Amino acid sequence: MTRVREATREDADDILTLHVAAIRAFGADAYDEEQVAAWAEKADGTAGYPIDEPGHYLVVAEADGVVGYGHLVPENEEVRAVYVHPDAARRSVGSAVLSHLEGYARGAGLSRLELWSSRNAVAFYERTGYRPVTEEAITKRYDGRDVVLPVVVMEKRLE
Repeated sequence: MTRVREATREDADDILTLHVAAIRAFGADAYDEEQVAAWAEKADGTAGYPIDEPGHYLVVAEADGVVGYGHLVPENEEVRAVYVHPDAARRSVGSAVLSHLEGYARGAGLSRLELWSSRNAVAFYERTGYRPVTEEAITKRYDGRDVVLPVVVMEKRLE
């Protein structure tokens, strides 16, 4: 059974590990090798996860260890991340994390959420009620070059 709870600073190493593992495992479904490598590059390490910072709400999913994480920025009405470790994929972990974030957003009085989905995750978000709005691109600096990652901007009205 998966349990979703608020992340603590002690979860940062597990979050980083599962984040990179998920990108490497699933990113190639929609991006080339260089794009996946640029996306998986986490030069800030665990400092890149604002667990204790005001305005950020990070959660982890546990099932025999940390197997997923999510990041919500309520002020921006933004889901910033939902990732699942490849060993726990397709076991409803991502759905549990996203549902938890949406419940928190409703409790904060939000009526909508937006996210920038990687191309490989669009179908997942569509199944959970998000709809594509437009396309954007994220530019990552990698190996001395700018690497462009196309993404799909999606939104959902909360009830």
